[in-house]
Amino acid sequence: MTSSSSDPGAGRSQDRPALRRLVAGDLDEFAAAAWGREARLSRAADLAKHSDAGDTEHPPAFGDLFDLGAVDELLSRRGLRTPFLRIAKQGSVVDSRQFTGEGGVGAEVADQIHDDRVAALFADGHTVVLQGVHRTWGPVADLVTALAAELGHPAQTNAYVTPASSQGFSAHYDVHDVFVLQVAGSKRWHVHAPVHPDPLRSQPWNDHADAVAARAAEEPLIDEVLEPGDALYLPRGYLHSATAQGEVSAHLTIGVHVLTRWAVVDALVNALTSDPELRGSLPLGLDASDPAALAPHVEDVAARLAQALAAPDPARADQVARRLRRRAWTGNRPEAVAPLVQAAAATSADAATTVRLRRGLHHRLRPADAGDDGSVVLELADRTLTLPADTRAACERLLDGRPATAGELPGLDPEDGAVVVRRLLKEGVVVPE
Repeated sequence: MTSSSSDPGAGRSQDRPALRRLVAGDLDEFAAAAWGREARLSRAADLAKHSDAGDTEHPPAFGDLFDLGAVDELLSRRGLRTPFLRIAKQGSVVDSRQFTGEGGVGAEVADQIHDDRVAALFADGHTVVLQGVHRTWGPVADLVTALAAELGHPAQTNAYVTPASSQGFSAHYDVHDVFVLQVAGSKRWHVHAPVHPDPLRSQPWNDHADAVAARAAEEPLIDEVLEPGDALYLPRGYLHSATAQGEVSAHLTIGVHVLTRWAVVDALVNALTSDPELRGSLPLGLDASDPAALAPHVEDVAARLAQALAAPDPARADQVARRLRRRAWTGNRPEAVAPLVQAAAATSADAATTVRLRRGLHHRLRPADAGDDGSVVLELADRTLTLPADTRAACERLLDGRPATAGELPGLDPEDGAVVVRRLLKEGVVVPE
């Protein structure tokens, strides 16, 4: 549904094992023709056929990622609190006070999930929505970390668990792309074309509730039952609803919070805060509610905006990239580290220590000519690291994704290589291999 004609992934199919698990067929074709444009259904048999890993390592039913046992584990033994759980029925969300309460001695919180109350609501036909599963369940976290890195867009995951023959939410659209992974039972999905293509986050479906209801009454584009192992891709804006069949049904929804062209517009405008004319005050006494009074100022600002954007600015792309980077880099946390193991490695690493880049870690090594003193500058999501100039080749090797041994880093003797590795272990950039 995007107007872009570029192919963000041509020739990179084999670089995307996480996406390979969710999309059958040619991934380059998916990137060029379906991404942001059209819904795609991938059956379990086709996903297994195209999986490089094979059925043994990655069962087609996504059982290695999540199952009903995981649902019970999260609800009963993990001490979850709101907002990690929503409960709904026929589109109405239940007040969280109906299923949360005191945590008891040693957990003095008032919003811990009470499993017995959840059980009663589920038995009464309510859908359970486990939110942020990419933060609470390891296998899902690993997949989403890898997928977000492959797509270049932040991603998150919810799990929807629906009683037999029940519907949790009526027809609606999301303001992000989704991959639906059926993990247990079956659900019948109705998918309709958008009434508001490519909605922004500020344009939710209820802003177009009448049009959504009318479109949902029409013949759907997709009317299919998803079985365990099936996956469905829906670009933002596509209307959808799902009804469990004759048994408990569970699916994962991976939401991809895509960066849009409007985000570029927003970043461009915000980059113009250095322009004093655009920062100027409007006249005293202006009635901003009067279109006629405001019109000349709107035209003046529009003209100045066009003039500013038309002027060559070598730094503009860098300014926009920095603003977009904040959105993309803070959307997902990288691979989890074991704090005690990581701290021990950071203390004891020597020339024989082998490490690798932390999966999903957003980073950028500034070009050699970007620093005033030639030092190596490594930009991360929340901070910037500076290392000596002679470590550049070693840093490039450590950041290329392959395991590396401290004593074999280019440009450094073994002891200096160990010093760099200890620093990057302490900063959480690399992890022990």
